[in-house]
Order: sequence, then structure tokens, then C-alpha cells
Amino acid sequence: MAQKIEKLVPDTSVIIEGIVSQKLKNKEYEIEQLIIHEAVLAELEHQANTNRTIGYLGLAEIKRLNDLSKELGFEMKFIGVRPKPIEIRNASLGEIDSIIRDAAYNEDATLITSDKVQVRVADAKGMKIIYIIPHLESKDIKLYSFFDETTMSVHLRENVQPFAKKGKPGEWKFVALRDTVLGHEEVQEISREIFEETKFRKDGFIEIDRPGSTIVQLGKYRIVITRPPFSDGWEITAVRPVKKLNLDEYDLSENLKQRIAEQAEGMLVAGAPGMGKSTFAQAIAEFYALQNKIVKTVEAPRDLDLPETITQYSINHGNAQEIHDVLLLSRPDYTVFDEMRNTDDFKLFADLRLAGVGMVGVVHGTNPVDAIQRFIGRVEMGVIPQIIDTVIFIKNGTVNKVLSLKMMVKVPSGMTEADLARPVVVITDFETGKLEYEIYSYGEETVVIPVSKEDKSGAQRLAGDSIAREFKNFSDDVEVDVVSPNKAVVYVPEKDIARIIGKQGKNIEATEKKLGISIEIRELKEYPSKQESNKQEFQKKEFNNQESGRKEFSKRELTGKEVHFDHQITKKAILFYLDPSMQDKDVDLMIGEDYLMTAKTGKTGMIKINRKNKISHILVDELDNKGKVRLVGK
Repeated sequence: MAQKIEKLVPDTSVIIEGIVSQKLKNKEYEIEQLIIHEAVLAELEHQANTNRTIGYLGLAEIKRLNDLSKELGFEMKFIGVRPKPIEIRNASLGEIDSIIRDAAYNEDATLITSDKVQVRVADAKGMKIIYIIPHLESKDIKLYSFFDETTMSVHLRENVQPFAKKGKPGEWKFVALRDTVLGHEEVQEISREIFEETKFRKDGFIEIDRPGSTIVQLGKYRIVITRPPFSDGWEITAVRPVKKLNLDEYDLSENLKQRIAEQAEGMLVAGAPGMGKSTFAQAIAEFYALQNKIVKTVEAPRDLDLPETITQYSINHGNAQEIHDVLLLSRPDYTVFDEMRNTDDFKLFADLRLAGVGMVGVVHGTNPVDAIQRFIGRVEMGVIPQIIDTVIFIKNGTVNKVLSLKMMVKVPSGMTEADLARPVVVITDFETGKLEYEIYSYGEETVVIPVSKEDKSGAQRLAGDSIAREFKNFSDDVEVDVVSPNKAVVYVPEKDIARIIGKQGKNIEATEKKLGISIEIRELKEYPSKQESNKQEFQKKEFNNQESGRKEFSKRELTGKEVHFDHQITKKAILFYLDPSMQDKDVDLMIGEDYLMTAKTGKTGMIKINRKNKISHILVDELDNKGKVRLVGK
């Protein structure tokens, strides 16, 4: 049965939340007169003029109430005078609430509000009150209906069909959710529900509210609302993580696991938008928390899904100095800085890292080195390796590449003169150790140079042939490397070096003058292709020895007995565990009927094969693929 009310005065809290129109539509209230004070309109107008979402939502509610007055037959009355600008600016201090309360008191009307402070003041004055208790539990707002278990993000725009990204990072489809378009009022209603839900939930925050845009964190949903004039229409974009992973599910190498656990304290997690950077950072934060480390996060907005043991700070509700002071005083072991974007973020990351706080930063980048370049110009080049020691690049939800940084004094790659040596930040592939980039000062600029072996130009090859012909007069075996237009390195056998240089360097000086280029003489064995050739020759010889051993064994009769064993593969060795009675015995290792090698067991009956041994690769492949590895005791 409807509650009968003669006069009803709503305050701004219930107007913004759309409660009055909802109660009237549902026939919960039957009123004769609805009184709106000009102070309510003034505050909503002020919010709308500054492009605040709540202003537009409140004005839309006034229009709905006006329409309902004609439909339901109650009188809608506007009273009072417009408040002064200072009263509007001081609305948060209770000035507008006081004006509305006084109007309800003077009209002997019922005040309806969801503001707890407003209720207590009105109750103290003995006024008639309806208190709408905020819901404290999550309710199913319309936004949730657009999501299912595979939805990554939902894109809602007025006068357009609702769309969603479905799938997982790197493998998603953009699909329409329905045939009909979203109307202007429907998008505004969804926005109003979001604000209402955010107000009463513990895990709901309005992170940023600017003229034209609002960023909301509502549980696991990160929501961006834009409106005119910032955008050409109302639009809502809601993003939600589709999967939560722990570090063990990323299939990391043992070396990387060890580095994250024991060494990496200045780590960057990089990747393109939507590739899973924050999900990986979340896994790292939980990993450190499980290691009994004190972990904090700095986020904007707070969208990482983390356990209660990890405190999440919002830089939007503080500033860089406040975050700096709080983190240094609370002394966390690790801090995860999610979504680093501007110069203040990078400087704060660097400052905290140099203060000794373990830092994990999440940055956008299309390739791994982009993450490092974001620091150039913001911090001194010389301290970059002290700030960043590891870069983990995420692509399609997996670890795609890992870079390691260190500082060296060297001649940059591509330069040859010793007096060009300088401090260089060396960036290597963490897994292979291969040099990939160098950062150094060149003139007044700090440059990032990719390091790669490039083919010589045609002119350099012709110059090399000419130099080689000249030195054939001194030695039968000559190799030439033209390293620049003004310098070449000539490799000759050691026995010919003295003759080529001549007494007091006269021969080489005359040759340099004749060729018009600076010449450096080195031993032939130092020539790169010779080193590779010697390595290949050694490998070939070792392989032939193994083949010879196999053939020799296959000619003999098998006189030993096959031995039962267990095995373990570590990053350094393959371990075969035999019965203790097999201690100090010679044992043949076989693949089926093919002989590999003979090994001697230790005092405990164990055989250890170093992973650097070429045969270990064959054994690992066979053991991983459950091949026929046999041990035969002699």
C-alpha cells in the first residue's frame, strides 16, 4: 500500500540517485505536492556547467519528476531564491543542505534524503523525515548484464549498438551485443546506476572526476565515462580482467624465477595495451606477499585484484610527495607501480628505487626497449641500471622477452678507436646473454643503439679485397675486416706479423701510406670466422668420435646386464640414480641398441652428466620424450 504524503521535499542526494522518481513509479509514495528548492537546481546547474556527471544526472531526474507530475496528478512546486555563488561553492560544507532543510521545516513538509548527517540534523529539529538507507551490498546494475565470462571490455555509446571485446589478451573478437542501439537516456541511466553503486560499496571509488570525463573503479570493473563537450556523445567503456593467474602459471624459466625471487629489485613489466601487463604485475605482487614480504601498490585507478594483505594506494587521491612519504615511512619490501604514464610517475619510481625500495613498474610499450627509453631524459643515464635491472615484456598474455641491464666502460659497438671509450648501459637478452642494445652519450644527446651484425657495403668489400691482395705479398693466409672508411684490421699467422710490421714499423707505415687507410695487425686465430670454424671442427671431431664409439660397441657382443635407474634433470646436470650396489662401476649409456658413452658411478651409485656435454642434449630429448634410454652394467 502506498505511503500518503502531503508535501515532499527531496535534497540533492536523492535527486542525483533517481530515488524519488523510482518510488513514485513503483507506487510506493502517493503525494499531493513535490517541492523543489531553487538551491537544488543551482547546485545541479553548477555541476553540469563544470561538466560533472552528477549534474547531468540530477537535471535528468528533475525532468522525469516533471513528467511524472502530469502523469500521476501531483503538483510540482519550485520555491526559494537562488543561493549565492559562495553558498554553491560551499555545498560540501553543508550550506545547500541547510537551505533545503529550512525550506522543508518552513513548509511543514516531509524531507526525503539519503544523507546520514542531514537526517541527524533534521531529527534534532523534530522534522518529518524519510531516510533512504543506502544499500551496502552489490546489486545487479544494468552494466553487468553486458558481461559474460569471456568478456574483456564493454563499449557503450549513445545512438550506437553496444559492443564488447570477447576472448583473451591477443586473441579476442569485437562483437555486437544486440541489434538495437543505445538511447541517450539509457546511457545516462547506466551512468547514474554506476555512480549510485560506487557511493555505497567499499570497493567502489570515483578515482578521477574531470569536466567531460570520469574514471570509476567498481570492484573488478574499471569504468571510463565521457560526455560532451569533451566527447561528441555520452560513452561508457568498462574493462574487466577475464583471468587471474599466479606466477607458476606463466611457464617461466628457472633463471627468471630465481631472478624475480632473489635479485630483481628494479623491474619493469612492459607491453601493448590489453596484452596482460597488469595481470602479470598482480601475479608478482601476490608472489612477494606469499614470501612474507610487505607489498604495497600505487595505482591510478586501483584496479588490481589483490588480497587484503596488500595495501593499494591511489595516486589520484594523493600526490607524488604524499606517496613518497608514506612508502618511505611504512618501509615496504616491494611496491608495484601500475600504469606509469607521466614524468612525475617515472621520477617517483626512480626516487623510491634509489631509496632502496624494491619496485615493479608497469609501462606501455610496443617492444621491450621502449620501456627503458621512457626513463631517458627524466633521469640521468648513469643511474638507469641502478633504477632498472630487469625488463619483462608481455605479449598475448605470456612472457615474450626479458632484458637485463648493467653499466660498463667500453668502446660502443661500431666504434673502433680506444679513445672513444665511455660509460655505456649494456642491454642484453636475459636468457641468452646476447647483446641487443647500448645506451650512451653521443655529443649532447643520449642515444639507444641496436647492436647487430650488418653486412659490409660493396665499397667496403672491394676495399677489403684490395687490402688482402697487398698483404698476400707478405703472407699466404690473410683475412681482412674493414671496420670503417678509415681503418681495417688485417689477420695473419703469428709467424708473419714481425715481417709485416718491419723494423720500427717501417713496412706497415709504408703500406698504410700506399693504401691510404689505417691498418691494425692481429693474429689469424682471432678472426671471428676462424674461431667459429675451429669450434665447428671440434664439434665435428667430437661427433665422429661418438659415432665411432657407437659402431665399435655395436660390433661387440652385449655381455653386461641392464640396470634399473631413476633420473633427474636439473639446469646444470642430468643425474642417474642406480642401486647403491653399483658404486664405482663402469656403465654403458645406450639409446635403444645405439651406444652413447661409458660412465663411472660414484660412491652412492649415481652418474652425473654435465649439461654442457654435447651428449646431454641427446639424453634430455630422449628422456623428455620417454625414449628408450638404457643403462648396461659391465
